[in-house]
Amino acid sequence: MGLEQNYNKQCLDKLIWAMEQLKIEGSSPELPKIAELIVQTMTGPWRYFHTPDHIFEVGGSDDPIEVLAALFHDVVYVQVDQSVNFNLTYYIAPFIRQVGEHLLIRDAEDLPLDQSFEMVRHIFDFAPGQTLSPINGQNEFLSALVASKVLEPLLPLEFLVQIVACIEATIPFRTTTELGSNSDILYQRLKDVCERFQLKLTDNELIETVKRSVRLSNRDVGSFANESAASFLDNTWNLLPETNHYLKNSSSYTISQYRTALQKMEGFMNFIKPEIIFHQFKDDPDELTYKGLVARARKNIEVGRLYLASKLFTIAFLEALSLRFGRVIPVSTLMGEMPTDGFSAVSLVDFLSPPSNPHQPKTELEKTVLTLLDKGRTQSSSYDIKNSPLATYMVQCLGFDQIIYQRNRAQEFFQQKISHEDFLAGIDSDVKKAVTHGIVQLFDSRKAALCQTDGHPLN
Repeated sequence: MGLEQNYNKQCLDKLIWAMEQLKIEGSSPELPKIAELIVQTMTGPWRYFHTPDHIFEVGGSDDPIEVLAALFHDVVYVQVDQSVNFNLTYYIAPFIRQVGEHLLIRDAEDLPLDQSFEMVRHIFDFAPGQTLSPINGQNEFLSALVASKVLEPLLPLEFLVQIVACIEATIPFRTTTELGSNSDILYQRLKDVCERFQLKLTDNELIETVKRSVRLSNRDVGSFANESAASFLDNTWNLLPETNHYLKNSSSYTISQYRTALQKMEGFMNFIKPEIIFHQFKDDPDELTYKGLVARARKNIEVGRLYLASKLFTIAFLEALSLRFGRVIPVSTLMGEMPTDGFSAVSLVDFLSPPSNPHQPKTELEKTVLTLLDKGRTQSSSYDIKNSPLATYMVQCLGFDQIIYQRNRAQEFFQQKISHEDFLAGIDSDVKKAVTHGIVQLFDSRKAALCQTDGHPLN
């Protein structure tokens, strides 16, 4: 069975189970088509993290509303897919229009009378004519709209409201306002929607719906609280190619492109606060569990920041060296190609001698990050190896204090406030000499390999 067929089967099994749990009869003929719609979208060419495996994990296996919400919560991801999947436009186009690069809710006079759309719009508190924003719920709103329209023939509005509420809760990284937390606000919106549409949902059922939404949204960002920093970074590395599509070809992306991808991720790591990642509503999860999630997220974010700073300085150093002979230099030119099955190329680090007196980590954080750089994340990605031998070498030669200092200097280089030669001039001369000599030896090894015929050197 192929991977997509296997995903289709898993998705269909979850749909069948959820419908049975909700006691919905007569849905079986439609479910295979729904499973195919979901899986086809979630296996697009740019999907590395937001895949079927992700939605199966986020949905859990205990609650049918959570399972259904998870299956749909990422079907629209415009930044990743670069568009809305064509098969989903059937459900979206009556309500949404495109102006330039932006998606807008149609003006009130152009919207059809549609109860489920109005329900979704009110739960998200969006208005006719509103421009949708990727950072303020665009993808979640459109995913919820698709879920509502796809499931509308099968489920009563009371169930659709609960599913949409769970999807709304997956809008990430929202701070508490004067109206309360996003869970408090969602609860009030649900009360308003129930009154507006005269739904048969009790207050206790609304409270349980918000608790479901908290469980679902916390699982959606659960990798932040992973017990293993290496696994947390694995997920981070799977996110990178979703919005940096040039990374898909490991042999051709340039040093500058790789640096830009790392910069964006570091910017996010420096922005994110562990307190806004996870949610809690009416002591669900309980205080001890919630504090544990926040504490683990804080630790992983600290690891991620130092790890990315180390890699960013290293790639900045290579970029500055590369500018001595070109502006569009692939990473593989200076580092060597990624190893693949049956092929192991010579790499730059093969020509670097270990430092005679390597710097030792001074804190538990530094020890963790050095281990991750040296031994690696838990798995290699399609575009990058799991460990960072050159960054490890830099840390051992310079120590983390100097790495952070040089990372800050690199920002001036990135912003063209100093030249590449000015940046290089401020770096330890022995390190410069060793890495430059290693690159020369790498080029010489390629020259020697090229200048052969039938296994003999060319004269």
